[in-house]
Amino acid sequence: MEPYVKQEIQNGIATIEFFHLEQNSLPSYLLSELAATITNAGINDDVKVIILKSGGDRTFCAGASLKELIAINDAQTGEEFFSGFANVINAMRKCPKFIIGRLQGKAVGGGVGIAAATDYCLATQHAAIKLSELKIGIGPFVVSPAISRKMGVSALSQITIDADRFFDAQWAKEKGLYANVFESIKVLDEAILALATSLCSYNPEAMQETKKMFWRGTDDWDTLLAERATISGRLVLSDFTKETLKKFK
Repeated sequence: MEPYVKQEIQNGIATIEFFHLEQNSLPSYLLSELAATITNAGINDDVKVIILKSGGDRTFCAGASLKELIAINDAQTGEEFFSGFANVINAMRKCPKFIIGRLQGKAVGGGVGIAAATDYCLATQHAAIKLSELKIGIGPFVVSPAISRKMGVSALSQITIDADRFFDAQWAKEKGLYANVFESIKVLDEAILALATSLCSYNPEAMQETKKMFWRGTDDWDTLLAERATISGRLVLSDFTKETLKKFK
Protein backbone atom coordinates (compact mmCIF):
# COMPACT_ATOMS: atom_id res chain seq x y z
CA MET A 1 0.00 0.00 0.00
CA GLU A 2 1.10 3.54 -0.74
CA PRO A 3 1.59 5.94 2.19
CA TYR A 4 -1.37 8.24 2.77
CA VAL A 5 -3.17 10.77 4.89
CA LYS A 6 -6.93 10.57 4.51
CA GLN A 7 -10.01 12.01 6.14
CA GLU A 8 -13.58 10.81 6.48
CA ILE A 9 -16.37 12.98 7.90
CA GLN A 10 -19.50 11.33 9.22
CA ASN A 11 -22.13 12.68 11.63
CA GLY A 12 -19.89 15.56 12.66
CA ILE A 13 -16.88 13.33 13.34
CA ALA A 14 -13.76 13.78 11.20
CA THR A 15 -11.55 10.70 11.27
CA ILE A 16 -8.04 11.55 10.10
CA GLU A 17 -5.83 8.56 9.36
CA PHE A 18 -2.18 8.33 8.31
CA PHE A 19 -0.30 5.29 7.09
CA HIS A 20 3.16 4.20 6.04
CA LEU A 21 4.42 0.68 5.44
CA GLU A 22 7.47 1.35 7.63
CA GLN A 23 5.58 1.10 10.94
CA ASN A 24 3.62 4.28 10.22
CA SER A 25 6.77 6.39 10.27
CA LEU A 26 6.20 9.87 8.89
CA PRO A 27 8.37 11.35 6.14
CA SER A 28 8.26 15.10 5.61
CA TYR A 29 5.60 15.12 2.91
CA LEU A 30 3.22 13.05 5.04
CA LEU A 31 3.80 15.33 8.02
CA SER A 32 2.95 18.30 5.82
CA GLU A 33 -0.23 16.61 4.62
CA LEU A 34 -1.18 15.67 8.15
CA ALA A 35 -0.74 19.22 9.47
CA ALA A 36 -2.80 20.64 6.60
CA THR A 37 -5.56 18.06 7.06
CA ILE A 38 -5.85 18.83 10.77
CA THR A 39 -5.93 22.57 10.07
CA ASN A 40 -8.64 22.19 7.43
CA ALA A 41 -10.76 19.98 9.68
CA GLY A 42 -10.51 22.65 12.34
CA ILE A 43 -12.13 25.28 10.13
CA ASN A 44 -14.71 22.95 8.56
CA ASP A 45 -18.17 23.75 9.94
CA ASP A 46 -19.27 20.17 9.28
CA VAL A 47 -16.73 18.90 11.81
CA LYS A 48 -17.45 18.97 15.53
CA VAL A 49 -14.77 16.59 16.80
CA ILE A 50 -11.68 14.90 15.32
CA ILE A 51 -10.36 11.37 15.76
CA LEU A 52 -6.67 10.97 14.91
CA LYS A 53 -5.50 7.45 14.10
CA SER A 54 -3.04 5.47 12.02
CA GLY A 55 -3.59 2.56 9.67
CA GLY A 56 -2.98 -1.08 10.46
CA ASP A 57 -3.33 -2.96 13.71
CA ARG A 58 0.20 -2.78 15.10
CA THR A 59 2.44 0.30 15.51
CA PHE A 60 0.70 3.65 15.94
CA CYS A 61 3.72 5.66 14.78
CA ALA A 62 7.43 4.86 14.66
CA GLY A 63 8.34 8.54 14.51
CA ALA A 64 10.18 10.36 11.75
CA SER A 65 11.44 8.72 8.57
CA LEU A 66 14.80 7.08 9.28
CA LYS A 67 15.77 7.27 5.61
CA GLU A 68 15.31 11.04 5.61
CA LEU A 69 17.17 11.37 8.89
CA ILE A 70 20.18 9.49 7.56
CA ALA A 71 20.24 11.60 4.39
CA ILE A 72 20.52 14.97 6.19
CA ASN A 73 23.81 16.67 5.29
CA ASP A 74 23.29 20.34 6.14
CA ALA A 75 21.75 22.39 8.94
CA GLN A 76 18.93 23.88 6.87
CA THR A 77 17.74 20.46 5.71
CA GLY A 78 17.97 19.24 9.29
CA GLU A 79 15.90 22.14 10.58
CA GLU A 80 13.27 21.57 7.89
CA PHE A 81 13.17 17.87 8.70
CA PHE A 82 12.54 18.38 12.42
CA SER A 83 10.05 21.15 11.71
CA GLY A 84 7.69 18.50 10.32
CA PHE A 85 6.57 17.25 13.71
CA ALA A 86 6.63 20.81 15.07
CA ASN A 87 4.11 21.82 12.41
CA VAL A 88 1.82 18.89 13.21
CA ILE A 89 1.92 19.58 16.96
CA ASN A 90 1.21 23.26 16.38
CA ALA A 91 -1.66 22.42 14.02
CA MET A 92 -3.15 20.21 16.74
CA ARG A 93 -2.63 22.91 19.36
CA LYS A 94 -4.31 25.60 17.28
CA CYS A 95 -7.16 23.43 16.00
CA PRO A 96 -10.38 24.72 17.63
CA LYS A 97 -11.91 21.23 17.73
CA PHE A 98 -11.16 18.54 20.30
CA ILE A 99 -8.80 15.88 18.93
CA ILE A 100 -9.19 12.34 20.26
CA GLY A 101 -6.10 10.16 19.84
CA ARG A 102 -6.51 6.49 18.99
CA LEU A 103 -3.38 4.44 19.70
CA GLN A 104 -3.68 0.82 18.67
CA GLY A 105 0.02 0.05 19.19
CA LYS A 106 3.48 1.35 20.02
CA ALA A 107 4.51 4.98 19.66
CA VAL A 108 8.14 6.02 19.26
CA GLY A 109 9.73 9.48 19.19
CA GLY A 110 7.53 11.84 17.24
CA GLY A 111 4.65 9.39 17.62
CA VAL A 112 4.72 10.02 21.38
CA GLY A 113 4.65 13.75 20.66
CA ILE A 114 1.55 13.38 18.49
CA ALA A 115 -0.18 11.32 21.18
CA ALA A 116 0.67 13.96 23.78
CA ALA A 117 -0.69 16.75 21.58
CA THR A 118 -4.16 15.19 21.38
CA ASP A 119 -6.76 16.55 23.76
CA TYR A 120 -7.88 13.12 24.91
CA CYS A 121 -6.01 9.93 24.15
CA LEU A 122 -7.22 6.33 24.34
CA ALA A 123 -5.07 3.27 23.70
CA THR A 124 -4.82 -0.50 23.74
CA GLN A 125 -2.65 -2.42 26.18
CA HIS A 126 -0.10 -2.78 23.35
CA ALA A 127 0.50 0.97 23.06
CA ALA A 128 3.88 1.16 24.78
CA ILE A 129 5.93 4.34 24.29
CA LYS A 130 9.60 5.08 23.74
CA LEU A 131 11.81 8.11 23.19
CA SER A 132 14.97 6.88 21.49
CA GLU A 133 16.36 10.26 20.34
CA LEU A 134 19.05 10.60 22.99
CA LYS A 135 20.46 7.22 22.04
CA ILE A 136 21.31 8.45 18.55
CA GLY A 137 22.77 11.72 19.81
CA ILE A 138 19.90 14.15 19.37
CA GLY A 139 17.18 14.46 22.03
CA PRO A 140 13.38 14.88 21.94
CA PHE A 141 13.57 18.65 21.65
CA VAL A 142 10.59 19.24 19.36
CA VAL A 143 8.17 16.86 21.05
CA SER A 144 9.19 17.49 24.67
CA PRO A 145 6.95 20.55 25.23
CA ALA A 146 3.87 18.50 24.33
CA ILE A 147 5.00 15.52 26.40
CA SER A 148 5.94 17.51 29.51
CA ARG A 149 2.68 19.46 29.27
CA LYS A 150 0.69 16.22 29.33
CA MET A 151 2.85 13.94 31.53
CA GLY A 152 5.09 16.25 33.54
CA VAL A 153 8.84 16.82 33.54
CA SER A 154 9.51 13.78 35.72
CA ALA A 155 7.92 11.35 33.26
CA LEU A 156 9.58 13.15 30.34
CA SER A 157 12.95 12.76 32.05
CA GLN A 158 12.42 9.04 32.59
CA ILE A 159 11.53 8.19 29.01
CA THR A 160 14.19 10.52 27.62
CA ILE A 161 17.08 9.16 29.68
CA ASP A 162 16.02 5.50 29.51
CA ALA A 163 16.13 5.69 25.73
CA ASP A 164 16.39 1.93 25.16
CA ARG A 165 13.23 1.05 27.04
CA PHE A 166 9.60 0.76 26.02
CA PHE A 167 7.33 2.00 28.82
CA ASP A 168 4.08 0.06 28.83
CA ALA A 169 0.63 1.48 28.23
CA GLN A 170 -0.41 1.24 31.87
CA TRP A 171 2.60 3.34 32.89
CA ALA A 172 1.65 5.91 30.25
CA LYS A 173 -1.89 5.98 31.62
CA GLU A 174 -0.65 6.49 35.18
CA LYS A 175 1.47 9.42 33.97
CA GLY A 176 -1.48 11.06 32.20
CA LEU A 177 -0.77 10.36 28.54
CA TYR A 178 -3.71 7.98 28.13
CA ALA A 179 -7.13 8.56 29.62
CA ASN A 180 -7.85 4.84 29.46
CA VAL A 181 -6.30 1.61 28.18
CA PHE A 182 -8.31 -1.22 26.59
CA GLU A 183 -7.63 -4.90 25.97
CA SER A 184 -8.39 -4.87 22.25
CA ILE A 185 -8.76 -2.59 19.25
CA LYS A 186 -12.44 -3.49 19.03
CA VAL A 187 -13.17 -2.24 22.54
CA LEU A 188 -10.94 0.80 21.95
CA ASP A 189 -12.87 1.79 18.82
CA GLU A 190 -16.21 1.34 20.57
CA ALA A 191 -15.11 3.65 23.38
CA ILE A 192 -13.77 6.27 20.96
CA LEU A 193 -16.94 6.29 18.86
CA ALA A 194 -19.11 6.62 21.97
CA LEU A 195 -17.01 9.54 23.22
CA ALA A 196 -16.91 11.31 19.86
CA THR A 197 -20.66 10.87 19.38
CA SER A 198 -21.31 12.31 22.82
CA LEU A 199 -19.06 15.30 22.15
CA CYS A 200 -20.98 16.05 18.96
CA SER A 201 -24.03 16.81 21.11
CA TYR A 202 -22.16 19.46 23.12
CA ASN A 203 -22.09 23.21 22.48
CA PRO A 204 -19.35 23.77 19.84
CA GLU A 205 -18.57 27.25 21.19
CA ALA A 206 -18.15 25.89 24.71
CA MET A 207 -15.80 23.17 23.44
CA GLN A 208 -13.76 25.72 21.51
CA GLU A 209 -13.38 27.96 24.55
CA THR A 210 -12.52 24.92 26.68
CA LYS A 211 -9.78 23.92 24.28
CA LYS A 212 -8.30 27.41 24.54
CA MET A 213 -8.30 26.95 28.30
CA PHE A 214 -6.51 23.60 28.03
CA TRP A 215 -3.76 25.08 25.86
CA ARG A 216 -3.28 28.31 27.79
CA GLY A 217 0.37 29.27 28.09
CA THR A 218 1.48 27.73 24.78
CA ASP A 219 1.24 30.83 22.59
CA ASP A 220 5.01 30.86 22.16
CA TRP A 221 5.16 27.35 20.68
CA ASP A 222 5.48 28.52 17.07
CA THR A 223 8.79 30.11 18.04
CA LEU A 224 9.76 27.54 20.67
CA LEU A 225 9.32 24.47 18.46
CA ALA A 226 11.11 26.20 15.57
CA GLU A 227 14.06 26.85 17.89
CA ARG A 228 14.00 23.23 19.01
CA ALA A 229 13.99 22.07 15.37
CA THR A 230 17.12 24.17 14.80
CA ILE A 231 18.87 22.49 17.73
CA SER A 232 17.98 19.02 16.46
CA GLY A 233 19.02 19.98 12.93
CA ARG A 234 22.44 20.95 14.24
CA LEU A 235 22.92 17.89 16.43
CA VAL A 236 22.00 15.44 13.67
CA LEU A 237 25.14 16.60 11.86
CA SER A 238 27.41 15.74 14.80
CA ASP A 239 30.04 13.05 14.36
CA PHE A 240 28.41 11.00 17.10
CA THR A 241 25.01 10.96 15.41
CA LYS A 242 26.41 10.34 11.94
CA GLU A 243 28.39 7.36 13.19
CA THR A 244 25.39 6.01 15.08
CA LEU A 245 23.08 6.36 12.08
CA LYS A 246 25.48 4.36 9.91
CA LYS A 247 24.42 1.29 11.89
CA PHE A 248 20.89 1.70 10.58
CA LYS A 249 21.81 1.81 6.89
